[in-house]
Amino acid sequence: MHLIAYLHVALTTRLAELRRDGERGDSPVPTAVIIFGLVAVAIAVTGFALTKASDWMEAIPGPDEAE
Repeated sequence: MHLIAYLHVALTTRLAELRRDGERGDSPVPTAVIIFGLVAVAIAVTGFALTKASDWMEAIPGPDEAE
């Protein structure tokens, strides 16, 4: 019976501490959304740079086109 009473008091005390601590951090969902957005922007910028670089490289005349 003493063990049950001890566990009850320990659990009640811990729950009271958790209720008092209002600042428990941010949800992981906004962080995941921000990371997804940054990855999407990075992919778009990389694709744009790749397209521009490919166009620029194709505009350079080759050895057979120089004459």
